[in-house]
Amino acid sequence: MNKFYFTIYTVFLVAFSAFSQNPVVMGKVLDTNSSEPIPDVKVSIQNTIFYTVTNAEGTFSFSQETLPQGEQVLEISKDGYTSLKIPVTIQNDIPVNLKPILLSVDLLKVEEQIGIISLSDEQLDEDEGTSFNVSGLLQASKDVFLNAASYDFSATFFRPRGYDSEDGKVLINGLEMNKLYNGRPQWSNWGGLNDVQRNQMFSMGTSANEYNFGHLAGTTNIIMRASQYRKGGRISYASSNRSYRGRVMGSYNSGQLPSGWAYSVLLARRFGEEGYNDGSLYDANSFFASVEKKLSDKHSLNLTAFYTPNRRGKSSANTQEVYDLKGTRYNSYWGKQDGEIRNSRIKEVSEPIIMLNHYWDISEKTQLNTNVGYQFGKIGNSRLGYDNAPNPDPSYYQKLPSYFLADPNGPNYGGAYQAYSEFVNDGQIDWQNIYETNLFYGGTSRYYLYEDRNDDKQISANTILTSRITDNIDITASFNYRNLNSNNFANMIDLLGGNGYLDIDTFSLGDEAQNDLNNPNRVVGKDDMFKYNYELDATDYSGFAQAQFSYSKVDFYVAGKVGKTTYQRNGLYRNGNFADNSFGKSKQLDFTTYGAKAGGTYKISGRHAFEVNTAYFTDAPTLRNSFSNSRQNNETVNGLTEEKNISVDGSYIFRSPIVKARLTGYYTLMQDASEISFYYADGISVQGADRAVENSFIQEILTGVNKKNIGAELGIEAQVTPTIKLKGAAAYGQNTYDNNPNLYITSDFGGALNAETLQRISSVDYGPSYLKDYKVAGGPQQAYQIGFEYRDPDFWWFGTTANYFSNAYVDVSPLARTKNFYLDTDGVPFNDYDPAVARELLKQEKFDDYMLVNVVGGKSWKIKDYYVGFFATVNNVFDKKYKTGGFEQGRNANYRTLSEDAANDTRVFGPKYWYGYGTTYYLNLYVRF
Repeated sequence: MNKFYFTIYTVFLVAFSAFSQNPVVMGKVLDTNSSEPIPDVKVSIQNTIFYTVTNAEGTFSFSQETLPQGEQVLEISKDGYTSLKIPVTIQNDIPVNLKPILLSVDLLKVEEQIGIISLSDEQLDEDEGTSFNVSGLLQASKDVFLNAASYDFSATFFRPRGYDSEDGKVLINGLEMNKLYNGRPQWSNWGGLNDVQRNQMFSMGTSANEYNFGHLAGTTNIIMRASQYRKGGRISYASSNRSYRGRVMGSYNSGQLPSGWAYSVLLARRFGEEGYNDGSLYDANSFFASVEKKLSDKHSLNLTAFYTPNRRGKSSANTQEVYDLKGTRYNSYWGKQDGEIRNSRIKEVSEPIIMLNHYWDISEKTQLNTNVGYQFGKIGNSRLGYDNAPNPDPSYYQKLPSYFLADPNGPNYGGAYQAYSEFVNDGQIDWQNIYETNLFYGGTSRYYLYEDRNDDKQISANTILTSRITDNIDITASFNYRNLNSNNFANMIDLLGGNGYLDIDTFSLGDEAQNDLNNPNRVVGKDDMFKYNYELDATDYSGFAQAQFSYSKVDFYVAGKVGKTTYQRNGLYRNGNFADNSFGKSKQLDFTTYGAKAGGTYKISGRHAFEVNTAYFTDAPTLRNSFSNSRQNNETVNGLTEEKNISVDGSYIFRSPIVKARLTGYYTLMQDASEISFYYADGISVQGADRAVENSFIQEILTGVNKKNIGAELGIEAQVTPTIKLKGAAAYGQNTYDNNPNLYITSDFGGALNAETLQRISSVDYGPSYLKDYKVAGGPQQAYQIGFEYRDPDFWWFGTTANYFSNAYVDVSPLARTKNFYLDTDGVPFNDYDPAVARELLKQEKFDDYMLVNVVGGKSWKIKDYYVGFFATVNNVFDKKYKTGGFEQGRNANYRTLSEDAANDTRVFGPKYWYGYGTTYYLNLYVRF
């Protein structure tokens, strides 16, 4: 480690003393309409290797002694603006200070970008199967490959380099938005704010960025400053058959007023009784306001607030039997009540965010940005509960034909036909029967509708210093702080005709049945807390420093971070099954994190360059993966430690006036992770128990998980004529488990005791789960695209792409890969165990390859001072049916039960899948003024 610090010190020392030069060419780039400076504009000298980008003040300069002399052409370009070419005469002994360069907004490009953001917004709002989607991180990228990944690939849940959304950082005005609970951004917290999300800055992978250390999948900062929006308004209406059916939006930006004030407002609504999948309602409103005051030439203060309350009906994952009977749009979560669709699984998000941002130009070359944010509100996920009553799920395995055909006494064809008829002709939740059942039992609710709630309060603050030390050296440093208090509980929404619910665990007896021993036998009413109630507290501090060096042939950077994270659970109920370890505070968990990264670009010529990025860093495990059974007790995950990440990528980049291309190879190791899953499991072997444990709701904990992602990606585009562009993209990845992590489960096991000690059994260690070389599930690992765009000078355009996907896999059951699979309850292998059969049973399912064709286009007209236009897409033009993901059910966790199930023509407990959308459209009409 000392050698590392010495190396860093030496690099800084050499760099700070190198090549202090006077600018030869300098200038400033402004927006034509607002006269505001435009950052991150690329300024290059045509047909040479020399280029630079404008800073936050819109200024740029060239100072290399080797600049080409004489008559040259500067190319000024930024996505969303019309490019310019400016002639200039360069002489080293005569500095050139250009007049302000004015760039005009390319409105067609702007509308295309807003449309892409809208499409990603829809996909990111989807069900649990898409919660890992990273497309939102890539919206701001101008890279050919990542443009494909953010739109055309994302509908299939393709994940660039196999990364999850928790592997990327999303910032708004410099403040991190990733949740401390699970590490992922909650996209719906800013859903529907499409018009004010256009100002984004993206850094790919672990490359240098101006805000934080970053992460494997990159960093996106969404800039929501009132002064940064172009003056004017926009009204739009969108229609779609995906998540929602309609969206109306209006926004207005004042631009910088003579008084120094600027403001921006937006109102939007998205709605739909059901989306593409049956019964999936959508009800969302969006409010945004930002006001900024320029206090002086050096100070500006911005206040931004947004509130996007939304309710969305979820869609179920289903077995192939269910899809074969009801089609790929089938959703088991809803039924009709009084002729109206009622979905039992509603996700409701209502979390306002307020932030105050101070911008201080300490000098022309040094800026300090300080931000404070506060988020509060609730997230609720509803579901039907039931006690001493049949499962109300219409697709429950005992209600399907396969259950009757697999009868141990021989196929029950009569029962199978009846189940077939009832399911095909209806197959939805019977709300009427639920109400009648509750009334039959005297008003005590056997069925009830409740939600798993978490009410968060989080304060965030950071300060970011950026400074240009010389014309070649930029430094960035930041300090970040976040503090979270999260109250987690079950909340009673509806007693469904009953007059109360007894808050006990009906699978246990005596004191063990009490969900809260401090308030035993409590009768619950509407809006009461019950079942579980606890708080999670988290505090996170981190510091980051980075230096970037830019020279004529080489650009490089070095950066480091250090941080501290603490977690603690505070139980508010004393659970009867864990009376001594559920009420009050848990021990405090402390994690120290650190990291270093470095990289650079070698510019061979004006057309060829090599780039490399390397990083090693640690992360604290998420709150979700730190407590093994947080709803019932204070137990923490065994052997919990910081997670390690090692990343290396290298790229060859080619740029010419016609062709742009990037070819990248990457290698990533993610080590010492923990993962927790919750489900019901049949066929569990609990050795030494005083009774058989056949069916338990368990927490499955994997510890010491290592994963390896290796592969390559290619993006290429060719501007073959001024109006026609050809493009292609390819991703070839292999994302696998890299070891055999340890697996143990926790549960109350129905009150089972150890037969010898008579102690409660609360956890069982199954040792290694043999996952090494299994594929990590999460969308296709290979993706390929070819396409073209036509852009007419008369402000209309269209394009199409053909996208081929392969190597997508089902998510395997780790428990079925442990000794539990082959051991009977007495600890001896099953007498009929056949290793050859076992290998076939445990073979990971690979999904079929498929191709999707997408079409996109738009047109705009200028009518006096108004711009009118539309943006439209049709996805999956040929209505291809394909699986986007799935998982093995954990119910059959041993050889005997799994082999019996697999022997049936139709499996009773086959994997559950998600299917992608068929043919869908999105049409956006807008007026801009």
